[in-house]
Amino acid sequence: MSSVRTVLNDSVIIHPPGFYIIGFETFPNISVYIIFLTFVYVVTLVFNILLIYIIACNHCLHTPKFMAVVNLAVIDIVLNTSTIPSMIKIFVFKDNFVPFNFCLLQMYVYYAFISLESYSLAILAYDRLIAICFPLRQNLFNTLPIMSCLIGVTWVYSLGRVAYSIAIMTRLSFCNSVRVFSYFCDYAPVFRLACNDYTLQWSVASTSSMVNVMVPLTFILLSYVIILVTVFRMKSVNNKMKALATCIEHLVLVAVFFTPILIIFLIGLYVRSIDPDQRVLSLSLASCLPPCINSVVYSLKTKEIRTRALVLAKRVKISP
Repeated sequence: MSSVRTVLNDSVIIHPPGFYIIGFETFPNISVYIIFLTFVYVVTLVFNILLIYIIACNHCLHTPKFMAVVNLAVIDIVLNTSTIPSMIKIFVFKDNFVPFNFCLLQMYVYYAFISLESYSLAILAYDRLIAICFPLRQNLFNTLPIMSCLIGVTWVYSLGRVAYSIAIMTRLSFCNSVRVFSYFCDYAPVFRLACNDYTLQWSVASTSSMVNVMVPLTFILLSYVIILVTVFRMKSVNNKMKALATCIEHLVLVAVFFTPILIIFLIGLYVRSIDPDQRVLSLSLASCLPPCINSVVYSLKTKEIRTRALVLAKRVKISP
């Protein structure tokens, strides 16, 4: 297979036929980890599809909150589908080659939906903020059209921004190594293989990472500061407990998603001595586990979902 050569601004750009993913080549007990990831993927699909089905089939659940939950479920399915099947394919078929265009596609889908994951958690925080702090104004501040608009804006922003990030990757020339040390076609490990200047790609990646983590996280933290102030001003202990109980599932999701990302980021920024295999393992877990846990948490912790899931299970059981 030969490289593809194009001319850009009077310079030759070399695109290889593809890349080789080598993130787990030296990882011990890789078979156990792949089995675990397969289980994670199956749970992600089953629980998220169940969530979407239950919400879609029950008109009483067609509310802004559950529209945001469906949005998160769709994002979770696509996010784990973008990486886990390819990891299983590499292990089962011993084929770690990824064609160049498919590499860019995988990169696009992963980063667009990891960004959407972050913003979807911020949207759920907005729903809790309005429901607890402004209960009499929900019909003004948190309606289905408003929720649709919020979700639509995050999708347009994330898909558009990542499209630009991927487009500038085509300006890079790969004339040396095509071995990507990650568990998929990761943005930074790929652009670092380029033999021409990748300052623009580095700037876009670092800025996007900071914005897409810190902006939603800051909004979530500020929302919960306001929520806690409102809750502690309530006179009834029962009302306090009810208000806090409605936030538990969301707080679990926020902790599961943001904590490992921040830890990995801080270790990479200040320590820089993290073992490459451990980094790949930590990143893969930080990306793959939250979509699985999200659906389980909402299925088990949300009373409306749990009740309708039990009704559905009874229907399936008694049907011939």
